[in-house]
Amino acid sequence: MASEGTVKTRFAPSPTGYLHIGGARTALFSWLYARHTGGKFVLRIEDTDSKRSGREYTAQILDAMKWLGLDWNEGPFYQSDRIDLYRSYVERLLEEGKAYWCECTPELLEVKRKQAIKEGRKPKYDGTCRNKGLGPGPGRVVRFASPLTGITSFDDAIKGRISVNNDELDDLVILRSDGMPTYNFTVVIDDATMGITHVIRGDDHVNNTPRQIVLYKALGFKPPVFAHVPMILGPDKTRLSKRHGATSVMAYKEMGYLPEALVNYLARLSWSYGDQEIFSLEELIRYFDIRDVGKSAAVFNPDKLLWLNHHYIKQADPRRLARLLVPFVKRMGLGVSDMGYVERVVVDLRERSKTLKDMADLGDFYFKDINIEDIPEELRLKFFRPELGQMFKSLIQELDVVDVSNQEQVEAAFMNVLDKYSIKLKLLAQPVRVALTGRKVSPGLFEIISTLGKERVIARLNNALSYMEKLGRK
Repeated sequence: MASEGTVKTRFAPSPTGYLHIGGARTALFSWLYARHTGGKFVLRIEDTDSKRSGREYTAQILDAMKWLGLDWNEGPFYQSDRIDLYRSYVERLLEEGKAYWCECTPELLEVKRKQAIKEGRKPKYDGTCRNKGLGPGPGRVVRFASPLTGITSFDDAIKGRISVNNDELDDLVILRSDGMPTYNFTVVIDDATMGITHVIRGDDHVNNTPRQIVLYKALGFKPPVFAHVPMILGPDKTRLSKRHGATSVMAYKEMGYLPEALVNYLARLSWSYGDQEIFSLEELIRYFDIRDVGKSAAVFNPDKLLWLNHHYIKQADPRRLARLLVPFVKRMGLGVSDMGYVERVVVDLRERSKTLKDMADLGDFYFKDINIEDIPEELRLKFFRPELGQMFKSLIQELDVVDVSNQEQVEAAFMNVLDKYSIKLKLLAQPVRVALTGRKVSPGLFEIISTLGKERVIARLNNALSYMEKLGRK
């Protein structure tokens, strides 16, 4: 149990799918509030649905939490390890007359539901077995005897005061016929016994909260503070889903996003601090308060996330970026041997790259040989004209005697060739660029030469020169 006055939040995903954007934002808000208040953050895996829960989903959730940097103080706890605890509380409620066995079959319940709808009544369980005094038996479930009168109210930290008439509440099933406890029951037992003081979750759980509060009271537990965060919508203002693009957190890692960019972006969905858009993690912890989260749904803007990612790529330490870039380069079937070289590549590319995948795509030429045959024919014919052969020869000679890691010396070598042939840089630069990169667009030419190094540069220029000479002999 948490000590008096200590904030304790939790994130409790079900491993029935990958951690998605909405869940990640909920986890982030819970984590930030715990860190902001100097409290504790608990991770709990709600895996009692054995048919839908999967180990691969659990592993992915844990990986996503670690990638986002959302470390936990306690856990991960697994509900599947706590079944006996839940059943002991079911027995307690039965003994105290606060729960009862029900023999109504699913077929009968469906008939009752349709009849209630036909008569304009709320389709909730009508309490048929409430006073029968039944015991356990095949196909029977345990229901909680929800209060029939009065009002259940709570002050939501985001939505404000919410009240529900108790006669609107159902006699919830708390133990299924297979002996497994249900969500609304297990979550109350877990949050109470783990000392959770603040339950921060999506507003799709608002309707569950009054049902859970009456369970807290029946068990003699003090309800926590509830805060229901608004949903996330796609750009078309409908609920965010796969049709809007990637929704899995780890999909963004695979696309080359940095975790700090996604954390920054998720924090700004329904929360703000003045007009500030870019926050360090330390600033988020310092400024975040769950009571500052807005009530309105947030709209997911992929372009804004991409802008933030570009910002963080430009600001990131080259050594770290180099390490993160390597898997994307290897995914293209290209090798990496010198991390110092990769760091220099990163410096060349980061201003132009919005994601790590962009960086790998734009910079593939740094990691592979450029064969003349691989360059599109229209580029070869346009830029490798035989009359440029002498200029290439002169440039090769100039570069062979300078330190190409020094961009000033590289520029001087180019100027010598330009002066010798009385030409402008444009005439020589673009053919050289194509020879070195296999494309028309790239980072700055002098930066490329400095990073590639003399051996690669001269070899590629010689390949282009040989092609020009071959064309000239035809």
